[in-house]
Amino acid sequence: MPYPEYFIAPMRAELADAGVQELRSSADVDQALASPGTVMIVVNSVCGCAAGKARPGIVMALEHERRPDVVATVFAGADIEATERARQAFLPYPPSSPSVAILRDGKLVYMLERRQIETRDARSIAAMLMQAFDEHCQTATA
Repeated sequence: MPYPEYFIAPMRAELADAGVQELRSSADVDQALASPGTVMIVVNSVCGCAAGKARPGIVMALEHERRPDVVATVFAGADIEATERARQAFLPYPPSSPSVAILRDGKLVYMLERRQIETRDARSIAAMLMQAFDEHCQTATA
């Protein structure tokens, strides 16, 4: 059973307010994955490491001069169909929430799993993502 929307709305808003596109259906995920260039998909979650580390780190990383062409999110425990579809694109990595995947032209090139998030603070998560952006993304923000 999905989490009630009133419960997760502030957690969704934290990324949406940073310009992250919400993917709520498998069709939304398919459309994002079909985008040319780099696509970053965040698997958002209610867990404490998402709130205290992952979301703030992602927001910081998105201030970087180089970033993915598309930045999107699915919410584990709420956007069930969308999350399952996104995780298919992350194979062979097992399901992990929170997590961040970067795909280039539909191929997975970077994965940040919960186990890596749990042991870091928001600043180091941002630094890891910015390094991945520099390595995998061509687009520099204006």
